[in-house]
Amino acid sequence: MMSKNIITDDANTIVNEVVKAMQDKKAHKIISLDLREIVDSVSKYFVICEAPSSTQVDAIYNNVIDMVKENCNLKPFHLEGYRNSEWILIDYFDVVVHIFKNDIRDYYKLEDLWADAKLKKYNSDN
Repeated sequence: MMSKNIITDDANTIVNEVVKAMQDKKAHKIISLDLREIVDSVSKYFVICEAPSSTQVDAIYNNVIDMVKENCNLKPFHLEGYRNSEWILIDYFDVVVHIFKNDIRDYYKLEDLWADAKLKKYNSDN
């Protein structure tokens, strides 16, 4: 188990913590997109999930922030969307987390925009 005093910026470790936090709050359709082989990509990974309500989006967001801080000793570089809880973005530099309400994810289709990325699906509620 990792010491809580050690800061990790290992992208794979962060992705794993984010996914566990999402699963813990019953997120739906959890995926990661590996962007490392895409020229001019904005990060190494995107981790994406969805939830049917703003309340659940908030719960997932809070759990991601808490678990990454606790287990990686890492705070987000940037946050967006947490006031309306329809699409929350959490930026950890090499890992960018996207938490959507279902209908907003369907509208923006990030997976299609980054179709060249390697996609990995994770166990989730749906």
